[in-house]
Amino acid sequence: MPHRILSTSTSSPAARASIISRHLLGGVQSSAHSTLSSNTLPIQSRAISSTSPSTSPSANMSSQPEHPTLLIPGPIEFDDAVLQSMSHFSESHVGPGFVATFGEALSMLRKLFQTTSPTSQPFVISGSGTLGWDLVAANLVEPGEEVLVLSTGYFSDGFADCLKIYGANVDLLKAPVGARPQLPEIEQALKSKKYKAVTVTHVDTSTGVLSELSKLSETVQRVSPDTLLIVDGVCSVASEEIDFDAWRLDGVITASQKAIGCPAGLSISMFSGKAMEAFKARKSPPGSYFASMKNWTPIMQNYEAKKPSYFATPSPQLVHALHTALSQILVKPLSDRFARHQEVSDKIKQAVAQLGLKQVALNPDDQAHGMTAIYLPEMVKATDLLPKLAKSGVVFAGGIHKEIAAKYVRFGHMGVSVTDPARTDIDKAIAALETGLAECGYQKA
Repeated sequence: MPHRILSTSTSSPAARASIISRHLLGGVQSSAHSTLSSNTLPIQSRAISSTSPSTSPSANMSSQPEHPTLLIPGPIEFDDAVLQSMSHFSESHVGPGFVATFGEALSMLRKLFQTTSPTSQPFVISGSGTLGWDLVAANLVEPGEEVLVLSTGYFSDGFADCLKIYGANVDLLKAPVGARPQLPEIEQALKSKKYKAVTVTHVDTSTGVLSELSKLSETVQRVSPDTLLIVDGVCSVASEEIDFDAWRLDGVITASQKAIGCPAGLSISMFSGKAMEAFKARKSPPGSYFASMKNWTPIMQNYEAKKPSYFATPSPQLVHALHTALSQILVKPLSDRFARHQEVSDKIKQAVAQLGLKQVALNPDDQAHGMTAIYLPEMVKATDLLPKLAKSGVVFAGGIHKEIAAKYVRFGHMGVSVTDPARTDIDKAIAALETGLAECGYQKA
């Protein structure tokens, strides 16, 4: 199937909503188990990662209520200390204590994204990862300007839809399901017209496809150096390496609830000096009030300088949780964290292959290290398998890519489920997957 450039995305908002509802159908059945009394749960604790509680010291010490292990591509399981930090007493969002915490969190984000440039600008704004799309579309692209969107699935297409809402002219370079656009065709597209920005979804959560950034950046810099390179890193930041400065990225947007390991509710992003200059050079005002860089930039700069400032009220409790999560991440070298995610990912993908199953992302170079999208056998339906996994104390996600939604499930493996050596969430999930498939009538060859 050849790649092609389309002037519009192939999914309407209504169609996208329908796909989500199918994903949630499986989720409703799974989540129902979490509402049962503790006496009815076969495996009850989030931290209990095997059928024997005594095998996990951290499980016995966990302060969290008993619940099935959440192994979807976000939200993920959260560390006790992160959740406990959200119990901070109420405080003023312009008081010295909170200002110091927020300022430190912003500075730590520079380390996570690997940028030392004083012109790089972090943002932490109340909202989901989707707010990052609005931040890009409302501030960095003006109506009528051209944007090239590299599509690897549902969320890449969603970014395209968002850009069009703000008036951008969008070309969608779409790869076959489970693949990513290749450098020669990207280069050809860049030579065809002047693009204000190129967007790439580092890991598309719908397919588990990992896009390569370093060589992509080299291509953009060589062919169209004025073009901004914007990365949707919602499902990659803190599980996949992102070297903001070395790879000359202009923007990376993400969210708190995935590999960063903080509850949902924060839109987190980093923009280069080049991107900020592009914003300042706008001929028209930003297309949003709440998502305006004009409104948020001085707030972020003041907080990082430990000065109180106000535009819209942040979430102090979530910011405390973010501060704790980032502190935990940065205790060790980032390279160790990325290597651990890759090691666990390789183990899972080997187990999937041994079960006789295929991944949506077929090329090993295109496979994410924080999640795995797994094609089901023809005789197994996700709506049958997901409840069986839930009965084993494991929650996976259904499929949401419109072309294959009913044919696969998604296994999220990032954050503490991967990095905490006291947990055996991954072994438990692999065992549950094998048992669940057998209960659905599948026997591996």
